[in-house]
Amino acid sequence: MTKNPIFKGAATALITPLDENGVNFEQFGKVIDWQIEKGIDALVIAGTTGEGSTLDDGEHREVLRFAIDRIAGRVTAIAGTGSNDTAYAVSLTKAACHMGYDAMLVVTPYYNKATQKGLIKMYETIADASTKPLILYNVPSRTGVGIEPSTYAALADHENIKAIKEANGNISKIVETAALVGDKLDIYSGNDDQVIPILSMGGAGVISVLSNIMPEETVLMCRKWFEGDMEGSAKMQKDLLPLINALFCETNPIPVKAAMAAMGFCENYLRLPLTCMEPEHEAKLLELMKGHGLI
Repeated sequence: MTKNPIFKGAATALITPLDENGVNFEQFGKVIDWQIEKGIDALVIAGTTGEGSTLDDGEHREVLRFAIDRIAGRVTAIAGTGSNDTAYAVSLTKAACHMGYDAMLVVTPYYNKATQKGLIKMYETIADASTKPLILYNVPSRTGVGIEPSTYAALADHENIKAIKEANGNISKIVETAALVGDKLDIYSGNDDQVIPILSMGGAGVISVLSNIMPEETVLMCRKWFEGDMEGSAKMQKDLLPLINALFCETNPIPVKAAMAAMGFCENYLRLPLTCMEPEHEAKLLELMKGHGLI
């Protein structure tokens, strides 16, 4: 872990409450306030879980502006500014820097299928345009392209590239990355079922979907690890696994939107091409949530 991580512990990859009229900002504000009241370490706005890819440009900027104003410096604020169009990612990144975000989460470009050389040039271009640190977001199952460990190493010395959200699911590659980048880049788990394995490799925390519904518990799982209670944190990871699996049994954020709706935080509304959760999957998710006292 670097001496000054962007955040240490748990960040929520926050949902964006939507309905047929657009973004429901009243619900959004309540979700932000609840997360902070429950002790979350950081919030990620308009990322994958926040359906950033189906917010139009005006909505995306309005969501970022509303959230930074509502957060009001209470926790670390991270803006999802990635795109498959590098020029657009630069534009969003500049806007989020101006708004006052602490860092940017920049996903690999989807569909274009960039080479590793293209990824390096893209991230350098965005980092050069940014006045705040970047978290590189690797989720090849969603984007069709993965960041290789050697690519992280090539980018690690850029002054504005500070961290990785790693969701490739391949622990061996994550270990290789950790060995190559040393303390130059912080590594955050991008998968809720791999928090403790990544912390064991010197990771700085998790950018979590689970923490939408269980912010206190996700923070505690990380805190236990950092305080030396490795057995306690590992037990939490294992105990939460069935619920984590239910939250990913369909494409994220389909299940977590159903979960948050059941908790009264939002409508169970997603934008096409995403659709609501299959009834049999939702029934299992809600049963597990009841077991944890969430509903």
